[in-house]
Amino acid sequence: MGERVFLNGDLVPREDAHVSIYDHGFLYGDGAFEGIRVYNRRVFKLQAHVARLYRSAHALAIKLCTHPQELISAIVATVRANNLETGYVRVTISRGVGLGLDPAHMKDVAPTIVVSTAQLGLYKPEMYENGLEVITASTRVPPAQCIDPQVKSLGKYINSINAKMEANRVGAGEALMLNVNGNVAEATGDNLFLVSNGELTTPPTSEGALPGITRATVIELAKEIGLPFRESITTLFDCYTADEAFLTGTAAEVIPMVRLDGREIGDGRPGPMTARLIAEFRQATATDGLEV
Repeated sequence: MGERVFLNGDLVPREDAHVSIYDHGFLYGDGAFEGIRVYNRRVFKLQAHVARLYRSAHALAIKLCTHPQELISAIVATVRANNLETGYVRVTISRGVGLGLDPAHMKDVAPTIVVSTAQLGLYKPEMYENGLEVITASTRVPPAQCIDPQVKSLGKYINSINAKMEANRVGAGEALMLNVNGNVAEATGDNLFLVSNGELTTPPTSEGALPGITRATVIELAKEIGLPFRESITTLFDCYTADEAFLTGTAAEVIPMVRLDGREIGDGRPGPMTARLIAEFRQATATDGLEV
């Protein structure tokens, strides 16, 4: 049996999983999504991902007729149908099918819901050992007054794509993105953490950072091992002069950042606290999650 995709209530072969050319997600980026990891037949932080998706949908005024538990069951069914041991799950929703910008014309239209699985390697294995070289992108994150960073919406990621292309042009592994005030918000698809003087910090979501699920997991792990933590407005100076830095995300997991804009961070190698948190995170993924 080939790969299956959950599409609007049914598991269908991948080659038969089609979305209308008039779908609002395709036409206008009018939707939201989640990326979820499966580790050894365990779906990691599934409840948290689904809860965030429903918050995003509610903020966009997209009414999902499917109950969260039904969507969880659909995700599990898709993982099982594809016999996914370890991999990536993408859940995408849109307002549904309708030509024209005005959602008022779509009152009786059901949202589009798609669940698919894939293998996704965001960074090469050696980058986790040696760390990432990162640049600061000229592309800024959208102001929170325009697009709330807590909404994981489809449309806002065009800025991240542009910033990623900036990194690609100079051969960097990733790009940091600033907000309109010049403070660091996040990377193109990851959250940023710094370790300075024995304290862990990360930019608050109010500065343009997505409230990442892996971000929250790392914060929990830091507290468990007694590492002082706080959210803090972060400047490039803070990054350049940090003892350690790393990025977190569902696809990226936890990866060291050792060089930024040609400047070494710390001694230019992954730091001991970063290594400790990577180990703690990997242990969490081995034991936590909904078994399928």
